[in-house]
Amino acid sequence: MNGFKTHSVVVISALFASVPVFASARVKAPNIIVILADDLGWAELGCYGQTQIKTPHLDRLAAGGQRWTQFYSGAPVSSPSRNVLLTGRHSGGCNVQDLKRVDPKESIDDLKGDWPMAASNPLPAALKNAGYRTAAFGKWGMGEYGTSGAPAPNGVEDFFGYTDHRMCHSYYPPFLWRNGVKVPLNDPAIPGHSKIPKGPVTDEALVGTRHASVAIVTELLSYVDAHAADTQPFFVYYCPLEPHLAIQPPVEWVNRYPESWDAAPYRGEKGYQPHSRPRAGYAATISFLDDHVGKLMDKLQEKNLDSNTLVIFTSDNGATHDVGGVDHAFFNSVDNLRGLKGSMHEGGLRVPAIIRWPGVVPAGQVVDQPAYAADLMPTLCALPGADPGTPTGENLLPVVLGKSRALAHRKPLVWTGGGYGGQVAVRLGDWKVLRKNLLPGTKGGPLNWEVYDLAKDRGETTNLASSHRDLIDQAISLLRQQYVPANGYPALSLFAPETGL
Repeated sequence: MNGFKTHSVVVISALFASVPVFASARVKAPNIIVILADDLGWAELGCYGQTQIKTPHLDRLAAGGQRWTQFYSGAPVSSPSRNVLLTGRHSGGCNVQDLKRVDPKESIDDLKGDWPMAASNPLPAALKNAGYRTAAFGKWGMGEYGTSGAPAPNGVEDFFGYTDHRMCHSYYPPFLWRNGVKVPLNDPAIPGHSKIPKGPVTDEALVGTRHASVAIVTELLSYVDAHAADTQPFFVYYCPLEPHLAIQPPVEWVNRYPESWDAAPYRGEKGYQPHSRPRAGYAATISFLDDHVGKLMDKLQEKNLDSNTLVIFTSDNGATHDVGGVDHAFFNSVDNLRGLKGSMHEGGLRVPAIIRWPGVVPAGQVVDQPAYAADLMPTLCALPGADPGTPTGENLLPVVLGKSRALAHRKPLVWTGGGYGGQVAVRLGDWKVLRKNLLPGTKGGPLNWEVYDLAKDRGETTNLASSHRDLIDQAISLLRQQYVPANGYPALSLFAPETGL
């Protein structure tokens, strides 16, 4: 077990006592890979009903494992969502509660970065302490080097990618980070960088440049190569940028989709870089992500790691707004769910979730158990007996392993956020309670509570608040106990005077 806590074998054996593949007395902890897409909508994969965007590798991943239908992100925007995933605590108990810059006026050459996560035994550190090698690739977004939120203080031994959300708005950045050292990638003056002049960008203008996603997946595959023969298991946190804007996939991927989709170019009038074929470009961005996941799965098979690697794929929040050339209605990106990124309605929070571990996780299973990103910390820590701290999420292993179709008791799912006017949501069984416009001074003032029966109305079309004051009171009581305003963020006016409900 090479460095594992002495009780790890006992813990793992107890968990898998009835699973045939672990019949022997000695058990090897699995490698763990968490793949977190960026702004991927609930219905943007073929295995979730998408009919126009091709995602064969992720569809195959789902067929070989579990597809969760009621899985949620930790927040409707990126930074707090990632903080939730890494700590196992809902957004009201994290120190990053919204998108925020340390210095909004920083230059691209002197990034101060995103509001840093507090270093407090997050998932990589917990698994490292339990004997895992740890690595992260892609978008970190939890703090620049030199802050508490950088990868290394949080247990990440090897890192390659972006530390900063602002830089992530281009797939052709001037540099990426490798363990605190800048790795030059492109000339700062090229299209795609923040210094780009206004106007259309041709595909030819990008010839000779290096796409960050290609560089990132190359580093990831090299990492698997380098550690395939190790007796020590690895934890990899792979955070591709796709399909976050701007739309900048390689042109050969754009050409796989019909020219008839795009009658006119997107000229940059809604922010982000222009694109000559925005619908085809957006679909290509997701297919490009799918291809990189396929390359990773092929590498695991090539290195005989497939059967001892747990892979989890999900997204940091729901589909993005119709900016940057996006057309969510054309792709039916959230199906009949209400809301998009930034909203605590279902379309902003409900995301794809696929879990695969051959021979251990039941293949081809659809799971309806409600769950969210806060559950990943306690679930993954349970495998090697790692210390998860004090998570507000649940250990999902009984459902992941197919021993139960649902948890015996599901804690409420909680979201609080200062973005988009300030909002809260609590899921209590099949019921969801939410309220918006909770920041002091928000235009329009506080709105009334909303209550939805998701078992009958997942599109949140009928507000039942008037007949379910008991659920509102439960949500208020829970929020009073668990919501702690974080330093640097305005406190939500949770209990401002109401009009009616």
